[in-house]
Amino acid sequence: MTNPPAAHAEIGQHIEPVVLRTDPVRLLRFGAATHNAHRIHYDPGYATTEGLDAPVVMAQLHGALFHRAAAEFCGGPRGVVSVEWRNRAPAYVGCELVVTGVVRAIADGLVTLALEEHTGDGVLCAAGEAVVVGDANPVC
Repeated sequence: MTNPPAAHAEIGQHIEPVVLRTDPVRLLRFGAATHNAHRIHYDPGYATTEGLDAPVVMAQLHGALFHRAAAEFCGGPRGVVSVEWRNRAPAYVGCELVVTGVVRAIADGLVTLALEEHTGDGVLCAAGEAVVVGDANPVC
């Protein structure tokens, strides 16, 4: 097995994008797994009464995608130390979400990634960072 990118990270290095096409069934399943049954995620009529154009992706799904990007960069979930994000704009069900990032800092064996998530048409939905272990060994 080859070393994960974090093992030889350099400041300014880009991470591999993580892409997810959202759809109603995926959101329903994610909502069930996270116990999030808020109607803005599945009821178009209710979403509009809350000032939204359509049902929206759950905030936790943005964080899950940030975690996935970090885990892929460091060779597995075991190497992820922390993930934080702030939602910037709604992501509507049916959109494509793309997480990109760059190595922002390296210190004491830890790599800090600056992360952003955009829709396929360029809307910034979330921004944040993840800290990973630079030399984590994959779990499997």
